[in-house]
Amino acid sequence: MADPATTPAQPKGATGVLVLADGTVMWGKGFGHAGSAVGEVCFNTAMTGYQEVMTDPSYAGQIVTFTFPHIGNVGANAEDVESHVEGAVGCVVREDPTLPSNFRSERSFDNWMKGHLKIGLSGIDTRALTRRIRLSGAPNAVIAHDPKGNFDIRDLLNRAQDWPGLEGMDLARIVTREKDEEWTGGPWMLGHGYAASQGDERPHVVAVDYGGKDNIFRNLVKAGARVTVVPARTTFDEIMALKPAGVFLSNGPGDPAATGEYAVPVIRKLLDADVPIFGICLGHQMLAIAAGGKTVKMHQGHRGANHPVQRVGGVWDATEDLVEITSMNHGFAVDAATLPEGVVETHRSLFDGSNCGISISGKKAFGVQYHPEASPGPQDSFYLFEKFVGMLG
Repeated sequence: MADPATTPAQPKGATGVLVLADGTVMWGKGFGHAGSAVGEVCFNTAMTGYQEVMTDPSYAGQIVTFTFPHIGNVGANAEDVESHVEGAVGCVVREDPTLPSNFRSERSFDNWMKGHLKIGLSGIDTRALTRRIRLSGAPNAVIAHDPKGNFDIRDLLNRAQDWPGLEGMDLARIVTREKDEEWTGGPWMLGHGYAASQGDERPHVVAVDYGGKDNIFRNLVKAGARVTVVPARTTFDEIMALKPAGVFLSNGPGDPAATGEYAVPVIRKLLDADVPIFGICLGHQMLAIAAGGKTVKMHQGHRGANHPVQRVGGVWDATEDLVEITSMNHGFAVDAATLPEGVVETHRSLFDGSNCGISISGKKAFGVQYHPEASPGPQDSFYLFEKFVGMLG
C-alpha cells in the first residue's frame, strides 16, 4: 500500500482530490459541492445524459468516472432529473466543465452539482483511471473538494479503507420513497414537456420502488398502464390490496442479495399467486433469486449507453439473435449457470456473455438487466413495456 507521506506534492491550484483505498492519490480541480464523500469508483461510457446518470438512484454509494471528456457542456435543467433522492455522490471528469451552450440549459453543471450536494473533480486522466478499474476492479475511494485546497490525505485514506463496499449493502432502503404514490405523467417531448396520464380504465400496475428512475414509470404509462409506486418494503398483502393487474420491480442500488432478504419472499408470493411481473436491473436480479438463481458481484460492472445485448432462448419472437443497443448501470449480475430448470435466459451481453434477461416458464414473469427506458438513441427495447402491459388484459 502506498504511503500518503510519499505521494507527489499537491500541485499548485489543486482544489480537489480522489484518494483510492490502496493509497493512490489523484489531484485535480474541484467543482460542485465543497466537501468529501466515500464510495465505489466506477466508469460510465455514455457521451450524453450526464445529468440523468448523476440522478439515477442506482448510482447511490458510487463515484462516476465519465470516459467522455466533455461533461457539463450543455448545462443542466429541471426536466432531465431522474429522481430527487440520492444518486451518485460525485463524478470524475477529464476537462473542466465549461459554461453551458444549449437552449434547454437553466444553470451550469457546476451550479447544479452544488445545489444537489454532489462533488466534482476535473483534470483527471480518466483513461488511466478507467484502465485501472478494468484491470483491478472498482475500488473504494474518497472524493473531496475544498476551494482553499486544504486536505488531510491520511484521514481521507482511512475513510476509503474503512468503508465496507457495496457487497452485502442494502441501499434500496435509503433511496425508496416513504409512501404510496399515484404516478402521473408520461414521456417527455420537445416543446411539450411531460405527457399527461390518460384515464383510470387502464390496467393497474403496482411498481415497487427499490430506487426507480422516473422514466421507467413514464414508459409504463406510455405503454398503456395506470401506475401506483410503492415503497421497497411493501408487503405482499399490501400490494394485493391495491388490486394490481401486474407488478413491476424497479432498478436500484446495492447488493440484490441484501435487499432480497425482505424483497424476495414478497416476489415469491407474487409468483405463487400468478401475478404478472416485470423486473428491471435490481428488480430483474431479485426476480432471478426468487426463481432459484443466484447473483454475483462483477469485476467492473456495466455502465454506459452503448452496450450490445443479444436476444437468445427463442422466448420473445422469431427474430432470434437480434441485437439491441442498450443502456446499462449495474455492478452485480445474475449467474446464468445457477438458473434452475424452467427459468430461461432471454438476453445476453455481447461484451462478456453475462446474463441480461430471464423469463419464467409457466408464469407471466420476466426481467432484463439493462434499462429499456433510457433509449440511448435507438428505442430498441420499448417492446418490453408493451409486452408487459399486453399481458395484463
